[in-house]
Amino acid sequence: MKTTSRAYKIKLGIFVTLGIGILFLIIFFIGSNQNLFTSKFKIYTNFRNVSGLQIGGQVRFSGISVGTIENIVIINDSTVNVEALMDEDVKKFIKVDSKASITSEGVIGSKLLTISQGSSNLPEVKEGGTLRSFEPVEFDNILSSVKVTAENAEVITGELALLFNNINNGEGTIGKLMTDKEMAKDLDKTMENLRKSSKGLNENMEAAKHNFLLRGYFKKKEKEKEKALEEQQKAKEKAQKEKEKQEKEAKKQAEKQAEKNKK
Repeated sequence: MKTTSRAYKIKLGIFVTLGIGILFLIIFFIGSNQNLFTSKFKIYTNFRNVSGLQIGGQVRFSGISVGTIENIVIINDSTVNVEALMDEDVKKFIKVDSKASITSEGVIGSKLLTISQGSSNLPEVKEGGTLRSFEPVEFDNILSSVKVTAENAEVITGELALLFNNINNGEGTIGKLMTDKEMAKDLDKTMENLRKSSKGLNENMEAAKHNFLLRGYFKKKEKEKEKALEEQQKAKEKAQKEKEKQEKEAKKQAEKQAEKNKK
């Protein structure tokens, strides 16, 4: 009886020991996967909209999981503060000008906090430091913009169709010009009359110049025009002479300076 009881206790002890060992192994593997046994540091960043980011979500740097989202707090109506707990060994790679952004794991996957690489010549971010954030373009906003553009295109297409329909039916000024032959002929006649009138006006002006009553007036205008041209030419020649004079003086000064330097 005592032998049976002793054997039972030994078996029970072995079973308990194995159970505790397995429990420790499970805790170790879970802790390793969740990085519970590595040194950590915290950083913060702010967004207007966290776009579905949740506590416990992954933090990635260069495509590698380096931490988790520890906390998300609404600061005010336009600012949401995100606290990230990250592995200490990646701290040296995260610079003060690194930026945080919210991305998706795949097209419809869970949201992630992604840290970009900063400038290598700048110092690393400090414990509890705040990174600047990059606000992504919301997919809903893109869809809304596309929808508005499509609606505008539909309205424009409808108006163009109506316009061409009216032209084909001879409605409106353009439609009548394209379909009404009489109106088109009248327009051609009008343009021809304008050309003739312009030609006649030029001829009349030329004849007026030789009319003894107006000859003095036109001669006066021609003289004024010639005088203005002469004054312009004189001013131009004067400016050219002044320029040449300045160039000669500058040349003389340069020669004198060269002689002084030789002495």
